[in-house]
Amino acid sequence: MLLAIYVIISCALLFQSNPYQHSLYLTSANAVSAGVYRMANGVTSYFNLRDINEDLQRRNADLEIELLNLKARLKDYQEQEYMNSVPVDSSLSRYHFIIAHVINNSVSRSHNYITIEKGALDGVRPDMGVVDQNGIVGKVNIVGPHSSRVISLLNNNLRISCKVKGSQQVGSLVWDGKDYRVALLEELPRHATFHKGDTIITSGYSTSFPEGVPVGIISGEMKDYDDNFYTLKVKLFTDFSALSTVRVVIDDMAEELKTVEQDIPVK
Repeated sequence: MLLAIYVIISCALLFQSNPYQHSLYLTSANAVSAGVYRMANGVTSYFNLRDINEDLQRRNADLEIELLNLKARLKDYQEQEYMNSVPVDSSLSRYHFIIAHVINNSVSRSHNYITIEKGALDGVRPDMGVVDQNGIVGKVNIVGPHSSRVISLLNNNLRISCKVKGSQQVGSLVWDGKDYRVALLEELPRHATFHKGDTIITSGYSTSFPEGVPVGIISGEMKDYDDNFYTLKVKLFTDFSALSTVRVVIDDMAEELKTVEQDIPVK
């Protein structure tokens, strides 16, 4: 113990009496102090990281909510612009539309379906027609609360009543499972007149589609199994490989027409 006291006193006299040794002492002391301060600051910063991280998480959550709100507003604007861009004939006042976005689609199968993100809670019902800005797309098949499945026109189980524009002869439009850009108009009466390039439209003989919805143009003629009918190749207006936004057709007279067209039993 006494030795330690003598050493301390000797060091004190040495560093105080000699400028060089005093300078070394101050430099070493400052280095040690700086190291201690750095260590203390590092420990403090480490414990503050959790608070900083939580603050960043809150800020990120607020930004994500703001982004989602902006996307929703943009979607509403796009849908309104889409509706305004669709000309509405005054004769079609009994029809209106539900805008829906395609969330699943296929074109390479023989039975293709489309999924849209609107369902029963939005007013969608089975058998409603579906169109896009170019032409017909298909018919609603199965409806859930928030989404629906549509039988695509590219499904050989679906047949749609159509005619050559300017003519009253009606045939059935069906897909043969080959080219997603081409469908067939079958059972068109042999006396019907048409030319290559003529437009095919819906006949209006159902509550799924109004009369006059564009379908495609005649691209050629095929031999039919029955000499009394034509089969025409129709180049479709709708690009099924790039479906994005569609319209579900609502016919305000659909229920009334189904009621009056029911078979009445004979007494």
